[in-house]
Amino acid sequence: MNTCLAPCPVVFDLDGTLIDSAPDIHAAVNAVLRAQHTAPLTLDQVRSFIGGGVDLLWRRVIAATDLPVEAHRDLVASFMVRYHEATALTRLYPNVAESLGVLADRGYPLGLCTNKPTGPTMAILDHFGLTRLFGAIVCGDSLPQKKPDPAPLWAAFRGLGASPDRPRGVYVGDSEFDAECAANAGVPFLLFTLGYRKSGIEDMQHTGRFDDFAQLPLLVEENVPVT
Repeated sequence: MNTCLAPCPVVFDLDGTLIDSAPDIHAAVNAVLRAQHTAPLTLDQVRSFIGGGVDLLWRRVIAATDLPVEAHRDLVASFMVRYHEATALTRLYPNVAESLGVLADRGYPLGLCTNKPTGPTMAILDHFGLTRLFGAIVCGDSLPQKKPDPAPLWAAFRGLGASPDRPRGVYVGDSEFDAECAANAGVPFLLFTLGYRKSGIEDMQHTGRFDDFAQLPLLVEENVPVT
């Protein structure tokens, strides 16, 4: 049985879980494509590419366009210039701020585990005034490993006071990367069903699911690993 030091850490994914960042990512991608005299992609196309980090995003963009594979590094660099402070079109999902506040008030240490790079992550958290809520923030460039490898999630749990030898907690996310990461880490996974997943809900391993963040505090309490 999973064990968790009380109070139990709750760690979140970012893109597609706490925030709908696809419009900003879409705008930054198309700005780079315009500079390359390449036809723009649709929002739905770009949304479907999100989840595995910037390198994977651009491998998928290149595959969907006539851009040369060898341009990958330069395209990523051009994208990052635009992406670093891209906040204008990003929105919190409804009831996110309120639910984070409820969990914090109830004593749950909160953390973040995302494949998003550190610069854009901190920019968006600062933009929405959420930075102070997270005691541990592990980004896509914080470690050599990225999700679905469990190392970033374990690092987030450890940063919130979980046992260094067998870190435990609850992970909240929206994608196949998140579900696989939680499974690899051996922790409960709560699936936000309105994010960027590509699979059917029943095809994704999860402990609980929700489509409104107002439901999350009770769901966390019902799924905290017991000692």
